[in-house]
Amino acid sequence: MSPLREQAAALTREKIIERATGLFANRGYGLVTVADIAAAAGVSAKTVFASVGSKSDLLDEIVTRGVAASGYQEAVRQALALETPEAVLEVLARGTRAGNEQHFRVHEAIHKALPTHPDGEALRLRATADYRDALDTVARHLHTLLPAPSCTQRETAQALWFWFGPSGWRTLVVENACSWEHAEHFLRRTAAATLYGKS
Repeated sequence: MSPLREQAAALTREKIIERATGLFANRGYGLVTVADIAAAAGVSAKTVFASVGSKSDLLDEIVTRGVAASGYQEAVRQALALETPEAVLEVLARGTRAGNEQHFRVHEAIHKALPTHPDGEALRLRATADYRDALDTVARHLHTLLPAPSCTQRETAQALWFWFGPSGWRTLVVENACSWEHAEHFLRRTAAATLYGKS
């Protein structure tokens, strides 16, 4: 394949994935067909299958991208270099907000797919495992600092996931119509107050 054709194929693939993400986020995975995706991307259904694969393959790709784009990796890298709990929670709130806000449609597509996907539990685990492990790492780091959190390390990890995982952001922004900025400050303050009795 010539470089120009390879470039055109890559652009087509990106467009298909982008349109599928939007449709899954807006309608839900179960209500979207390959024909819908093809029409939105301006290609044939045959091209969708040839370029990316089935609807399930598309969702797999969206999950892979969503995990990588969630913002947790950079937030954790920065947090592990800090030596005060306040600074760690501030970076964690800001970093996970950035990823969840910037890639909101991806997270929404995954969220809406879980109830109808034929293997929803495996999808959920795949979509969240690395993110959750990263927050577990931050919890361990917090317990090396002074003052230590007022709960166990396991409870700290569970709480960080509750606050800073995708569901925490979605609960505030989507279900309670909070701004991303308000959600960031609320989650940081809640984490500090709960773990250290501070505001």
